[in-house]
Amino acid sequence: MIVPIDGAFRRRDPADEERYKVDQLRLMQRFATSLLGAMLLLLLVSAAYQSSFPWLHWLRSFAEGAAVGALADWYAVTALFRHPLGLSIPHTAIIPVNKDRIGASLGDFVEQNFLTPENITARLRQHDAAQTLAQWLAVRPNSVAVAAAITDFVPAVLRGMDDRDIRQFFDRAVTPQLLSLNVARLAGRVLTVLTQAQRHQALLDRALHALERWLVAGQGLIKAKFSEVSRYTPSLIDNYVVHKFVQGIIALIHEIAASPHHELRGRFDQAMGDLIQHLMSSEEYRKKGAELLRTLLQHFQTEEYYRTVWADISQRVQLDLGSGSSVIEEYLAGGLVALGERLLAEPGVRQKLNAWWLDTVHRIGVRYRHQISVLITEVVRSWDTEEVSRKVELEIGKDLQWIRINGTLVGGAIGLLLDAGSCLLGLGR
Repeated sequence: MIVPIDGAFRRRDPADEERYKVDQLRLMQRFATSLLGAMLLLLLVSAAYQSSFPWLHWLRSFAEGAAVGALADWYAVTALFRHPLGLSIPHTAIIPVNKDRIGASLGDFVEQNFLTPENITARLRQHDAAQTLAQWLAVRPNSVAVAAAITDFVPAVLRGMDDRDIRQFFDRAVTPQLLSLNVARLAGRVLTVLTQAQRHQALLDRALHALERWLVAGQGLIKAKFSEVSRYTPSLIDNYVVHKFVQGIIALIHEIAASPHHELRGRFDQAMGDLIQHLMSSEEYRKKGAELLRTLLQHFQTEEYYRTVWADISQRVQLDLGSGSSVIEEYLAGGLVALGERLLAEPGVRQKLNAWWLDTVHRIGVRYRHQISVLITEVVRSWDTEEVSRKVELEIGKDLQWIRINGTLVGGAIGLLLDAGSCLLGLGR
């Protein structure tokens, strides 16, 4: 959990947070159980002395209804996480027994209702990315900084490409080696370096943050879908369960984000290892990489005329960039400013740029959304059953105890109403 401390937001220690939740849950459990015991005691006392004090039948009616409501809600709450009284009653221990099915359903639900290209692009469509970029470039200091960054490395690159010996060496020695390079395996090695430095965990953090945003934004859709398949429960209960389920998942996301050594991070490490293995052993990706390299290298194997033209251009560019006031850099900065201003004045062009961006995201969503669904399913399947039940109970158990308490009071009120109705109809005891 993130809490404000001294004006800044810091993460609460997960261990302290869990201890606090455990204490709160136990307190509520004791209170609800004590209330049940009090109703049973009140029932015994009122039943024993009702003959001497007839007015006690009102307390007895209340205690009977309250005891029934409390016991029924205790059973319902307990059956979510374990077998009541240790008895293997059918349709109890719902979460532990159905953990894998819940994971598969959750993964499929996220894929079909959240990771659809339409949903993803609908969210991005609300933001005008082209306009944001245009506004940033229109500020001259920003464009000057971009131009300076581009021109800083240009002279060294041009000098290397102009050297004849380097070009010949490149043609005779480097080109054949590049053509034989396995690009997919190289990508696998790069990923290996990234995983060794744990940089890939930042990607996991971003994915978790994105999942949290999707859950929060799509809670209404989840409630609607849940109500469709849960036809025999009141909508109030559906809304409550879905809300607490989403909050529980979000709390789990916060826990993962706050713990560098969380078990799910280890699972993510394993998934990255599997991806690296596929990249380094796939024949299909090896062929695609070789074709890409061959196409690129053909651009360097030109006629002498083009090399002469290139040498003249390269020399002129290096002289300009080496001067104190580079015309190229100035024009580049001015061009970026003009580009930003022009984009701000051309809503049609911005619309096309945004369409291209959304189309790219759409294609990525179509290609990889199933992999995300499989990841969710596998992650949930890898969770320890008892640990999952414990964590979910910690997140929503306090509110479930309030259901027990409310059920006790509501049951007592119903008992009184039924007794009053019987008296009015002349059926009172």
